[in-house]
Amino acid sequence: MNKLGWVSLGAAAVVLAACSDSTSAPDASSDVTTSSMASVYSAAPAGFSELSSSYNATGDEGAFLPDFDARGHGRGWKKGGHDDDTRGPGFGLGLMGGGMGRFLLGDGIGSTHFLRFRSGKCSFVSDTGVVCADTTRHGSLVSGKTIRYVKADGTLQSSLDSATDTVAFTASVSGSTTRRDSSTSSVEATSSQTIAGLLGDTRTVDGTSSGVETSTGNSLFGPFTATRTTADTITGVVIPKATNRNTRLYPTAGTISRTMSATVEIQSATLTTTRKETITYDGSATAKVVIEKDGTVQNCTQPLPFGKLTCS
Repeated sequence: MNKLGWVSLGAAAVVLAACSDSTSAPDASSDVTTSSMASVYSAAPAGFSELSSSYNATGDEGAFLPDFDARGHGRGWKKGGHDDDTRGPGFGLGLMGGGMGRFLLGDGIGSTHFLRFRSGKCSFVSDTGVVCADTTRHGSLVSGKTIRYVKADGTLQSSLDSATDTVAFTASVSGSTTRRDSSTSSVEATSSQTIAGLLGDTRTVDGTSSGVETSTGNSLFGPFTATRTTADTITGVVIPKATNRNTRLYPTAGTISRTMSATVEIQSATLTTTRKETITYDGSATAKVVIEKDGTVQNCTQPLPFGKLTCS
């Protein structure tokens, strides 16, 4: 199997030979269909570990694929349960996309270790910055990035050092793969992010990311096309500088807006879902989180840095 890992977030076994002659299209309004579509939000899309975003991408994510068994149940669905449905706090989830990227909770911001490039295929280009050549990861996923290290006076540097005040990243990923079951998936995604104030007592993070993944293949309900879009905007997120390794850091100001949506077309059915999260930091030890999923809004709070999401 291609190491890119284009698997359903619920289970890979769903994408089987088509049985559309004996299986009707899924009911878009049923609880089980809603449950299966909720897996859209479980993890960041494939390739987002190569980007700079608010999502907690680990590198093992796969494209979203429709995940229904012969009765229309999504994998992991439990009758009357709240594991992946729309009834529990936060619509059955914490923050989507694997949660918040740990660097936004202080991991790395204080020490700056994560700001250093690790690839051996990077070189400094005058007036551009450190340019990393396109690299193939996980099979056919191709990524490339540029990093700018800048002093307080605007001088561009070839590497991070004690005089660096601002680091800016731009990155992109693209690729496609064909699974053994003949389903195919492709992804196009980009990001840009700036971390300023490294010489001061606080760092300020601003950035955006966006991506589209498209998959086609066969399911128990027949041929399908699944499209998922993902985006975020980080605006003025301020994180104090660590004073020691044991400091529990978290943002004290700024907002993060995150969106995901998916559309699945199977036979005559079109299934859609959209979720938006807005996280606001106000200097307290609790973040305010507003979640809107398919037109329904919940107001939530989250103790910082790693508390459980609580919604009313």
